[in-house]
Amino acid sequence: MKITATFLAAASLLSAQVAADANRGYRTEEGRARVAATLGAHDREARQKPRELIAAIGLQPGMTVADIGTGVGFMLPYLSEAVGPKGKVIAEDIFPDFLAMARENAAAHKLAVEFIHGNERSARLPAGSTDVALILDAYHHFDYPAEMLASIHAGLRPGGRLVIVDFYKRGFRDPDHIRLDDDAVAAEIQRHGFTLVESKPFTENSQYMAIFRKR
Repeated sequence: MKITATFLAAASLLSAQVAADANRGYRTEEGRARVAATLGAHDREARQKPRELIAAIGLQPGMTVADIGTGVGFMLPYLSEAVGPKGKVIAEDIFPDFLAMARENAAAHKLAVEFIHGNERSARLPAGSTDVALILDAYHHFDYPAEMLASIHAGLRPGGRLVIVDFYKRGFRDPDHIRLDDDAVAAEIQRHGFTLVESKPFTENSQYMAIFRKR
């Protein structure tokens, strides 16, 4: 009986929505509109360093890259520039209103982008389609990380890379907003079919970048 109770408790934790605090502001259209204003802020390029990010992850012309949790599509112009006309950019998000904003951004820049409406448990990437999956400022929003990581793993080509850029939990203004710090994130991801290649500070030490390879 004790073993059964322990198993049920563990199963409950695995299926729990673990990012409830981080996702509180995303539950309504009004809340997401407020978030969108920050995601598309004019100073974000200076803060986020998108070109330095792309150089660090080694995107090359002809590659396929997926922007998981694309939001308003901030990274799409930079990703499209990096992979060139022979490459492919996939933009995924779970919110239709965010995807609509990302589509508008892509259209304004005349970009050819494939849009995918994912869900909390799956990015819905085509199997074996992607060289690099980028999760920028979004991993701490994953309610079902094990299932999302499984879907991304399936969407990557053999040896494909998963890149996480996120905030350190230590020193963050609201520690409950960030579920795990960088070392715990690396451990979690490596339990789901990935090997850590590199982890280092990014954007003046408020964020880190972790690069993983699909096993």
